[in-house]
Amino acid sequence: MEANEDKQLYNKKEIKLDEESVEYYATESVPRGQRNMGFWDMVFLWVGANTNNASWYLGGSVAGAAFGGAILVGLIANPIAYVILALIGYMGYKIGVSTMALTRPAFGIKGSGLPTILNTLVFAGWTVVNTFIAVISMSFILHDLFGWPTYGESGGAKSMILGIFIMTVLNLLAVSLGRKSVKIAERIGFVVVLALGILVTIIVFQEHSFSDVISWRPSPENAMPIGIAVDTMAAFSLAWVLGIAEFTRYTRTPKAATVAPLLGATSSLVWFIFVGVVATIGMVLSTGEFNPDNADPSSLVSGMGLGWIALLLIIVASVTTNVVNLTAAGISITNMTKKIQPLHSIWAVTILSGILMLVPLYMNSFLDTFMGFLNFVGMALSALLGILVADYFFIRKRQYDVASLEKEGGLYWYYKGVNLKAILVWVVGVIFYLSIMKLPLFTDYIGAVYPTILLTAVMYGIVSLTERKEKYST
Repeated sequence: MEANEDKQLYNKKEIKLDEESVEYYATESVPRGQRNMGFWDMVFLWVGANTNNASWYLGGSVAGAAFGGAILVGLIANPIAYVILALIGYMGYKIGVSTMALTRPAFGIKGSGLPTILNTLVFAGWTVVNTFIAVISMSFILHDLFGWPTYGESGGAKSMILGIFIMTVLNLLAVSLGRKSVKIAERIGFVVVLALGILVTIIVFQEHSFSDVISWRPSPENAMPIGIAVDTMAAFSLAWVLGIAEFTRYTRTPKAATVAPLLGATSSLVWFIFVGVVATIGMVLSTGEFNPDNADPSSLVSGMGLGWIALLLIIVASVTTNVVNLTAAGISITNMTKKIQPLHSIWAVTILSGILMLVPLYMNSFLDTFMGFLNFVGMALSALLGILVADYFFIRKRQYDVASLEKEGGLYWYYKGVNLKAILVWVVGVIFYLSIMKLPLFTDYIGAVYPTILLTAVMYGIVSLTERKEKYST
């Protein structure tokens, strides 16, 4: 009797392990019985996703808005972005498919290939940014071991290229378990980087008073206008939106798909913006020089003399965060083809990211590369997200037909698989963003990202409702 019960328990565990190792294609709706991510799984996932090197660097890069400006923007711009994250997370929970599959009803079955390409590039780009910071840490370690030049020094490319190879191998190992990697990695990353952030904050306030930090102001040539800070943070936060459904489609409840990501992502990013701003201003107060190029965690902890332990923690944090980036990018590709298995697609994106890491290595400024990437993200995503939200919540009244997501000639086929009206609205949104991004009202106060989201949502709503009325009248 006991033997049979033990066998049944063992079989149940085996089934659970098998379910957790299954990676579904982008357009496959995850069955309710195989959804195994609870509320706290999602909280830790998004806390871990934002408790990373890039979040820290984001804080340092907007330190030009001064402490008060950077924190104020963080408390306003990011929660707005993560409300949109929660909305798309809800869509993933309800429909059970990935974010890129959710673009099919609006853009068409073939037209969704454009958002998919964008999404893959965005998440591969975030992997590059996050990992490149870790590679800088590795260059400091190689300098101590072998005397090799560090990043930024003459001949430093040698240690950086070796670091890129090592980090690519580590990223491949980290994603080898597929979805199970996310649960494991995000808890590790959260503990590691949170500990490092607390340590750096303590060190800064041991040397400088809080009043010194909050009263510091950059020189006019280094000052960052509030509107640019808003767009920078919004682009960073909104990039996660196109990967949210990859995970919320495995959640059990609407609360786990919406409140948990909103809570985890917002709290962790605001905290790490604080860490990045404080660490960067602390270095300015110590050295008398404000250089946003050195706002990355590797350069900061090296400048503080924290040594190998801190640098190794940055490397570990990079790997754990990249699990989310690479999983989202890999699953996106399966929205365009099922000829490659989801896990193999994730591996392919990991290798591509390793190759792309050579790009910032040969740029004059890593900060310029980072900011240029964020501008691209803000421009493309703001125009896209307005369409996606409007289509599901307002035009189709939260009703998508899963069976039609892959049906040629069906409900979401449009003209040869492409909804030309959605593409046109997207293009107009991008043009609008480029037209207003440097106007004083937007650079100084509100930024261009959120006005573009609002415009494209309204435009898409108008053209879609007009089209439906025409069909109804005929």
